[in-house]
Amino acid sequence: MSQIKKRHPSWRVYFSTLTNTGYRIAKEKLPQVDSVFFIPLDFAFTVKRVFRALNPQLLVLAESEFWPNLLRIAKRKCRATLLINGRISLRSFKSYRRLKPLSLKVLENIDFFLVQTEQDKERIEDLGIDPKRIKVAGNLKAEVSLPSLGREEIQALRKNFGIPEFKKIIVAGSTHKGEEEIILEAFGEARKEKGDLMLIIAPRHPERAGEVEKISVNLGLNVVRRTSAPPDQPWDVLVLDTIGELAHLYALADLTFVGGSLVAHGGQNFMEPAFYEKPVFLGPHLGNFALLADQFLRSGAARVVSGKKDLAEAFLMKDEKSLQDMGKRAKALLNALQGATERTLQSIENLMSEGQT
Repeated sequence: MSQIKKRHPSWRVYFSTLTNTGYRIAKEKLPQVDSVFFIPLDFAFTVKRVFRALNPQLLVLAESEFWPNLLRIAKRKCRATLLINGRISLRSFKSYRRLKPLSLKVLENIDFFLVQTEQDKERIEDLGIDPKRIKVAGNLKAEVSLPSLGREEIQALRKNFGIPEFKKIIVAGSTHKGEEEIILEAFGEARKEKGDLMLIIAPRHPERAGEVEKISVNLGLNVVRRTSAPPDQPWDVLVLDTIGELAHLYALADLTFVGGSLVAHGGQNFMEPAFYEKPVFLGPHLGNFALLADQFLRSGAARVVSGKKDLAEAFLMKDEKSLQDMGKRAKALLNALQGATERTLQSIENLMSEGQT
């Protein structure tokens, strides 16, 4: 969004979201957009009202948001409709193929498809879309722009969070229900052998912070919450119950775990710890990031843990040199994956200026 507004300050850009959490994150992280709002339910009369109010020239969809009425009305009202960061999972592909005529009728309302991989392109072609309307642009989730933090900034951040210099930090980010207990039990086991460990755990939905705090207390861990911790209070576990802080806290980590992957959720984005050159550990459920996960795992830039025993072993950090090498490989691979943002911006500009890509 920042790049669009920087290159085209006169364009009005609106951003819609489906969930309360998404809305809060968008409001905080996208200050440059003209408005953030909840996407209307996919009824023709509600969609038409939004289009009358905004009069958009271009509708940009993300990944696989194929809402029939939204697409049908956008086809009539907009100059063009563009899918960005498109992906078609195997499960979705099977469903779309089963109802191929109906699927094609919906997809035909999209003028151009920017997809993540050749496999996504092949699947959309198989559904009947003209190959000329599909381009492989890469994965926008691999595009990360975060502030670089120097040694002094990291030391100041550690001091702000009450982290002694000799402590080793584990950051478990974007965790889901069913994962925190496994993570906290593994952390407790590891601390019995390695007492210099501290854990920052950030539930994907901050409103679950109380639940995570209760699990920590029941396990006998010294726990505080970010928003209510008294200054200088010592802690073993810090529950991050804020929005927008997790990304730069990965810079403090000696080891990271990214959630949504120990349970059958499909994983969460693990590019932020990679940006800060940190070793990345993931659970086995990585369907949302299958291609990226495969690339990171094959290159030794990430590792999979299957449960409490594996996590506890990882938390011991017995081979710190190996972990540092993992972090370097993660950063190098992330750098090699850049470029999707520029390709996406070029397509948006082409559609806005010429009506074609």
